[in-house]
Amino acid sequence: MKFIKFNFHQFIKFGFVGFSNTLISYIIYSGLVYIGIPYILASIISFFISVLNSFFWNNRYVFKKNKGEKRNIWLTLIKTILAYAGTGLFLSNILLILFVEIIGISKYIAPLINLVITIPLNFLINKYWAFKTESIGGIQNEEN
Repeated sequence: MKFIKFNFHQFIKFGFVGFSNTLISYIIYSGLVYIGIPYILASIISFFISVLNSFFWNNRYVFKKNKGEKRNIWLTLIKTILAYAGTGLFLSNILLILFVEIIGISKYIAPLINLVITIPLNFLINKYWAFKTESIGGIQNEEN
């Protein structure tokens, strides 16, 4: 069994990308809610836009391939969508309904509370599944 190595520098970079991604997502979500789009639909729309943004920057900046590694970009995109669908869409919307409908938290504040749960999950899923690389020719590389 391979030991899971935590890379703090990579987590910080993921945080920067995540912060900008969250800002974009929240602005889109808030704007859609403001113009009368139901909050769940607004959440779904902002989710898909934010996943594409996140994929671009995580692939280019956070989980870069090292020399001698390969990654199927289309498979990685599909895995990224699935990873974020599990935490960012499914889990986040369940929590959103719980916070807004049951607990009575503002529909503008509830998405921010969700971040405490979804950010660490997203990092782990993206690092160890969606952006996982394979060595070419048996060359072993250090993690980013």
